[in-house]
Amino acid sequence: FGKMAKANDYRKYDLARLQVEIEEERELKEMLIGSVCDLRCTVAELQERLRSVDGEGNEWKTRFETQVELNGQLERQISHIQQRLESIKGNPVDRLAFIRLYEDMGLEMLKEHLTVLTEEKTGLHNQLKNCHLQMEQEGKAFHKTNDERRAYLTEIAM
Repeated sequence: FGKMAKANDYRKYDLARLQVEIEEERELKEMLIGSVCDLRCTVAELQERLRSVDGEGNEWKTRFETQVELNGQLERQISHIQQRLESIKGNPVDRLAFIRLYEDMGLEMLKEHLTVLTEEKTGLHNQLKNCHLQMEQEGKAFHKTNDERRAYLTEIAM
């Protein structure tokens, strides 16, 4: 009885139907091959982007570390300035308190304070020079870019 049922199952499939199914399987296989190829290309692109991001990571890491260092310097400057402000403030009613503070200092202490103030003056003077230099460079860059813009506008207008 079992052999007879299997024979009947095979008879249900005629040749044309089997050929259609085979063609559908081939199309599905081709589609899957194309999909696998697309996925491999995508993986390759993603790996390439990962490599380029790793390269950028060093630049961003350096920028971050530089910014952290700069922030630390600025925080120290703020702290120092706040301490100086507190020492200068003294009694708000007494406008000349900071002068009396200097009068009470010994000669060595005044020399040390003068050294610190001279160093601060030099540092501020250097910052001022750097700002002037940066302004000059940015001004030159602006004028160059503005001249190029005018030239392009002139070309476009013609």
